[in-house]
Amino acid sequence: MKIKVNGDEREVADATTLRQLVLSFNLVPEKVAIELNRRLVRSDKYDQPLKDGDEIEIVTFVGGG
Repeated sequence: MKIKVNGDEREVADATTLRQLVLSFNLVPEKVAIELNRRLVRSDKYDQPLKDGDEIEIVTFVGGG
């Protein structure tokens, strides 16, 4: 199925979850913020399967000083 991740179209397997998607980018699910179709998703919902046409924004936290 086709989804958009941070504005880029991607092809993923059916029933891919948000958690699997984040892990595919070598990111830690508990250390990112995710928007699904312009709504913030709580981490306890990361195991929900994605649907064709979903739009996901993944934001990582960067520290500095």
